[in-house]
Amino acid sequence: MSDATADTCEHQTHGYIDQKDDLLKRLRRAEGQVRGVHRMVEEDVYCIDILTQVSAATKALERVALALLDDHLRHCVASAASEGGAVATEKLEEASAAIARLVR
Repeated sequence: MSDATADTCEHQTHGYIDQKDDLLKRLRRAEGQVRGVHRMVEEDVYCIDILTQVSAATKALERVALALLDDHLRHCVASAASEGGAVATEKLEEASAAIARLVR
């Protein structure tokens, strides 16, 4: 990432700041679910029940990721787009790569 792109968003207040408490709550929930999976494996729980818990933890993390992505698009990418040029191109490529990682 170029210094110009970093200046577009990383030195400002992050877009997720207004949702920080909600994100942290979601992350704590996901963390608890992962600990639950660990405990279930240790206790030799039925595999389908473990898979159900893994799915719940995965969905919780996906909700956090989507909230962060949405905030990034609304704040960092929108700011870079209004600036235009190489900064906008780089932020759009960065966002596209992040989306690609999420859907793999």
